[in-house]
Amino acid sequence: MPTCASCGNDYDKAFQIVKEGRDFWFDSFECAIQRLAPRCEHCGCAVIGHGVENAGHIYCCAHCASAQGETTLKDRSS
Repeated sequence: MPTCASCGNDYDKAFQIVKEGRDFWFDSFECAIQRLAPRCEHCGCAVIGHGVENAGHIYCCAHCASAQGETTLKDRSS
């Protein structure tokens, strides 16, 4: 059985994700998110939705981007 790249659990229903040519095995989406999701540069939460981004800086929302001094970013929801 593959071993989870986050928690080390051996699980018969593990799944593989290939990111930038590297293989990762996970036992849950939670572990995959913890290991692979980008982090908001303001609050540090895992960005699992669209987020907002400018010049390589990623934030979970426009509020966090604004708190870091970004003035042109808007949330993508209507």
